[in-house]
Amino acid sequence: MNLGATYVLDEIDRQLLDELQSDCKRSLKEIGALVGLSAPSVMERVRKLESGGIIKGYHALLDARKVGLDISAFIGVSISDPLRLSAFEERVEAIPQVLECHHVTGGHTLLLKVKTLNTEDLEQLISRVRSMEGVASTETMLVLSTHTERVEIALPPAEPASDTRRRKRPRRPADPPETLAP
Repeated sequence: MNLGATYVLDEIDRQLLDELQSDCKRSLKEIGALVGLSAPSVMERVRKLESGGIIKGYHALLDARKVGLDISAFIGVSISDPLRLSAFEERVEAIPQVLECHHVTGGHTLLLKVKTLNTEDLEQLISRVRSMEGVASTETMLVLSTHTERVEIALPPAEPASDTRRRKRPRRPADPPETLAP
């Protein structure tokens, strides 16, 4: 495991991350049994993944509708001046109904994912966003239903390990000495 700038994960790290994403409340002993490590070894690897910034935290996954947040929407935001982008991002970060804020390509500068109690709260949120300095326009897309919504990250396949040892090249057989014809 190299947790430098490139974050090279070995196969055990990948298995650990998959197991933690699927259920981080399992005991280290259970996770260790699944990946072939002892509980202390699992803990050591998890700490390295945390300190390397790969694991950013542990959270309970809530059903938004069951806690009263019935409306999901995406708000495309166009910013009039690129110099105002950072200030907008800072302001929107303080709004709890904004779950995600992505700088995107296409017709909008940013795409916000939001959840609100009802359409009245959504309308107030849209007004709040529109009134922020630098916002040229917004476009709201209301979610009617959600088929797939993931929080787990599908890890890309592991890169083949590079062999940094020097390999000996087989020697070419020496050319037979030339014989002089008598």
